[in-house]
Amino acid sequence: MGGCFSVSVSCDNVVNQVCQYLCLKGSYIHNLSQNLATLQKAMGLLKAKRDDVQGRVGREEFTAHRRRLAQVQVWLNSILTMENQYNELLNTSDVELQRLCLCRLCSKSMKLSCRYGKKVILMLREVESLISQGEFDVVTDAAPIAEGEELPVQSTVVGQETMLEMVWNRLMEDEVGVVGLYGMGGVGKTTLLTQINNRLSNKTGGFDVVIWVVVSQNATAHKIQGSIGEKLGVGGKEWDEKSDVERSHDIHKVLKRKKFVLFLDDIWEKVNLSTIGVPYPSRETGSKVAFTTRSQDVCGRMEVDDPIEVCCLDTDKAWDLFKKKVGENTLGSHPDIPELARKVAGKCRGLPLALNVIGETMARKRSVQEWRRAVDVLTSSATEFSGVEDEILPVLKYSYDNLDGEMTKSCFLYCSLYPEDGLIDKEESIEYWIGEGFIDEKGGRERAMNQGYEILGTLVRACLLLQDDKKESKVKMHDVVREMAMWIASDLGKHKERCIVQADTGIREIPEVKNWKDVRRISLMKNDIETISGSLECPELTTLFLRKNELVEISDGFFQSMPKLLVLDLSGNNLSGFRMDMCSLWTRSLERLDGISELSSLRTLKLLHSKVRLDISLMKELHLLQHIEYISLSISPRTLVGEKLFYDPRIGRCIQQLSIEDPGQESVKVIVLPALEGLCEKILWNKSLTSPCFSNLTNVRISNCDGLKDLTWLLFAPNLVADSVQLEDIISKEKAASVLENNIVPFRKLEVLHFVKLPELKSIYWNSLPFQRLRRLRLSNGCRKLRKLPLNSKSVVDVEKFVIKYDDEEWLERVEWEDEATKLRFLPLCTTRSMIF
Repeated sequence: MGGCFSVSVSCDNVVNQVCQYLCLKGSYIHNLSQNLATLQKAMGLLKAKRDDVQGRVGREEFTAHRRRLAQVQVWLNSILTMENQYNELLNTSDVELQRLCLCRLCSKSMKLSCRYGKKVILMLREVESLISQGEFDVVTDAAPIAEGEELPVQSTVVGQETMLEMVWNRLMEDEVGVVGLYGMGGVGKTTLLTQINNRLSNKTGGFDVVIWVVVSQNATAHKIQGSIGEKLGVGGKEWDEKSDVERSHDIHKVLKRKKFVLFLDDIWEKVNLSTIGVPYPSRETGSKVAFTTRSQDVCGRMEVDDPIEVCCLDTDKAWDLFKKKVGENTLGSHPDIPELARKVAGKCRGLPLALNVIGETMARKRSVQEWRRAVDVLTSSATEFSGVEDEILPVLKYSYDNLDGEMTKSCFLYCSLYPEDGLIDKEESIEYWIGEGFIDEKGGRERAMNQGYEILGTLVRACLLLQDDKKESKVKMHDVVREMAMWIASDLGKHKERCIVQADTGIREIPEVKNWKDVRRISLMKNDIETISGSLECPELTTLFLRKNELVEISDGFFQSMPKLLVLDLSGNNLSGFRMDMCSLWTRSLERLDGISELSSLRTLKLLHSKVRLDISLMKELHLLQHIEYISLSISPRTLVGEKLFYDPRIGRCIQQLSIEDPGQESVKVIVLPALEGLCEKILWNKSLTSPCFSNLTNVRISNCDGLKDLTWLLFAPNLVADSVQLEDIISKEKAASVLENNIVPFRKLEVLHFVKLPELKSIYWNSLPFQRLRRLRLSNGCRKLRKLPLNSKSVVDVEKFVIKYDDEEWLERVEWEDEATKLRFLPLCTTRSMIF
């Protein structure tokens, strides 16, 4: 009995276990659909919790610069793994559900269905476990303090908050190892980098050491090594006595084991990291180097592909900074002060250094009279304003001191002769530099011009000149930099009358000067001076700018005491003429310039758009100018037809701008010019023209030429930039036939084509042309008959920089493209948006 009972119990257990097993297997199958839905819901909840935690971590890491906890990161990594497994499981759910049969109580393959159902149940348990684990009281902790030193700096960077975050984000990018900040002196580069240093020194993102080195001018590798070694704790008397190579090895041994940040403030030339001993930053090490410089060239030499330019503040941000420095109490002390304060702030042109210094100076001045005085002084002679000469100009002067060579320095100072806020034409400025003798022209005109453009590029990259945003041919000078240049030119203010600059100030007469004998340069351009009487004794004067005034006459003898005058610009005036002698037959109605030959040193003479005309008499005067190199003037078409004018090839080479004017004269159908090799710009009014060869001609403006049918002679002007023409054909196929036999390629150096008001224009050229330099083609104010452009799919070399501008929206629909490839290449480059040429 006992034995049977014992066996019976044992059998019952077995049966129960088998039943439980079969029930569990059955639940894998008949509850599969429900289990999948439960898993999907649980996974959604887990993802939501993950997103909440990640958001919380991200905010704390970014705003408080904290570090996420390791357990949080492990939990996030587990979810990522779980999510991948879940997606794989879900991808086969449809197939598994299709295996079920008998109202999903059984399966066509019990083994496969049970295996899949078990995975679902197990994953559900893991997801539920992860959900319960995701309850964190804290998700980050304080990042380890770097071995860095917090530097004194203003608590906020007014106006540069956005720039600060951009620099920070760039530095924190994994793929970025070296960050370069460049900009003019006083623009706030050091302030930005100091803010970054302090942020890393207090709450870093895992850096072992933060090193700050002030480099400045004339720094040596030994000095930089000393600053780094002191920070790393390897300094001392014994280390100081080591060679640079030994010190480099010591620094490298320490830094190669650390994740470091090296800040190099105010570098003026390339800092060779390997020579100093600094391992070059890489993505693998996570180390960083950041530096400030005033030279964009230095950024290139430091191998920074995308340097960050720190610019002056815009008007609103500049006003915010100025207000902060002046204070609300001062600004509110008189109702007129805020408006005057805006004018004072405006004189700083957004330069933080100037805004800080001048703002601090005005902070306690609460009378309206003091503010009016400040506006007057900053307008007339900013160097006399408190703090400008002591605190602002010396800082900017470092950039000037670092320029390579006296030639570049002289060219820079010469740019201060232009008006405040005025644009500086690149080519024109180079002509002046050549005239003054800064650039030697003995190697040829083209070589001299290339050297001038190189100097301009150097000054732009040194942030002493600014490239104009709209016109590539123009640069400009920041007003505070201009003050610095004039200060240097006056021997740091000791000889303020050495350069007389009152350009575009509205004066009506020559200013009073105590000692004309000390004057070297005079710029009175763009004023309202009508007459000049008397004479000036200026034995040292080399440049005189009187262009774009209202001049109608200059008194006898005005130029007689200027023996060293090299550059004279009288263009843009209504001069009837003047004489250099006291001849009693002189009358003001004579439209001529006599006695110019007495200016024996003259190298540049500009008379364009004045009433002085080139004739045989003036040509003889010019012939006597042995040093003349550049001439711009006007000429009468009757003179061209009736006289053998250019008998002196040397003067012909010096004439680089020529205006053929006097539209009131009887129509002249054809004007014949000799080969003027130096001619760069020709301006015609109401005339027709034929010409042999103008190899240097780059600009021709022809307007109101009703009888002109073609401009085939332009085949001889390979550099041509043409605009404002009225005609039917640019190049006539019939007339050009004999010329083209000599393998002449039209417009091979052409950069811009601009056609204005050409209702009859039908053809530019009958075939496609290889434009190697073409950047712009513009059709303005009606060119309706022009259907075919001289383009094929290979015509323009640098197509990324090429654009076609047109005003008539229907014109594009009428264009006849060479082929489909040409259309696909150029159609996207056509636009009706306005553009300044």
